[in-house]
Amino acid sequence: MTVLLVLVTFAIFLLIDYFRTRHVAAQPALQVSSSKRDSAVPRLQPALVGGFEVPENLRYHPGHTWALSESPNLVRVGMDDFASKLTGKIEHIMLPQRGQWIRQGQKLCTIHSDGCGVDMISPIEGTVSDINEAIVRNPKLALRDPYGEGWLLTVQAPDSKTSFRNLLGGALARWWTEESASRLQRHMPAFAGALAQDGGVAMDNLTNHIPDQEWLPLAKEFFLS
Repeated sequence: MTVLLVLVTFAIFLLIDYFRTRHVAAQPALQVSSSKRDSAVPRLQPALVGGFEVPENLRYHPGHTWALSESPNLVRVGMDDFASKLTGKIEHIMLPQRGQWIRQGQKLCTIHSDGCGVDMISPIEGTVSDINEAIVRNPKLALRDPYGEGWLLTVQAPDSKTSFRNLLGGALARWWTEESASRLQRHMPAFAGALAQDGGVAMDNLTNHIPDQEWLPLAKEFFLS
């Protein structure tokens, strides 16, 4: 019921955002030249919201994944900072195969942590163009640098404009992250201590503050899986 109410609220805000911006032409969040696309990971400047980094030039799925437009049809995808900190220690990541079709709002990958697996939701629809082999070899990259070297995969999205209209950006993304942080705090009273680092940044491994038996249902709630 909680997840349903949150999604209804999200849909209302998304509808408001659509009518506010329907006359504004959609622009890619960041353009990367074709010669550098495969060798360089875009460096993103984040805002800090509720203890979590939220780069302004990304669009976000409410299941805590992000999408970055690199060309009209090529989109880079990853997990956001909230997801990386809630996941904590990652044992391995199961990514889809190149050439596989993925759908927006459905399974993107499976994260395995402490013997449990939880699915993450795709923010975009299209064909998997490439996967981040580095993160397969070293899943810690997703925790250390979720918006840079910890990206998950790239997607050839023939209707990326439609997919991006269904995602959160700007004030809505910040609101969603703040709401997620507030809900997490209600689940774990020790969360205030997890924000004790300088500048109010959330600790890298929030799972240390969550009982083992509660982590999987909590992750599924926030990842909408």
